[in-house]
Amino acid sequence: MQKALSVITFLVVSLFTIISCSKENGGGSSVDCSTVSNKSFAADVNPIIQSSCNQAGCHASGSSNGPGALTNHGQVQASASAVRAAITSGRMPLNTTLSAAQKNSIICWIDSGAPNN
Repeated sequence: MQKALSVITFLVVSLFTIISCSKENGGGSSVDCSTVSNKSFAADVNPIIQSSCNQAGCHASGSSNGPGALTNHGQVQASASAVRAAITSGRMPLNTTLSAAQKNSIICWIDSGAPNN
């Protein structure tokens, strides 16, 4: 009985370790940004942010939720790492789901330095 309990404890601890490590890099998801062409802030990223994140009660002007308001390039760029983590983990956006292409656009834009393009 003692040996079975030890084995179960080992397996549970191992499972939690694997899960926690896989979330450190955004849930274990990696994107080949060389294949993503829609990573312009003005044309691709900002429309997604404005329609999915910049909602009343979420990240509109004056918001103090999470990284705060996400209404312009400067605010989104300053919050890029928090935005990336929230999107890759699936925590955000709350009231909608982003497609893989939308997530990849945001992730690749951030990974390329979050330029004002």
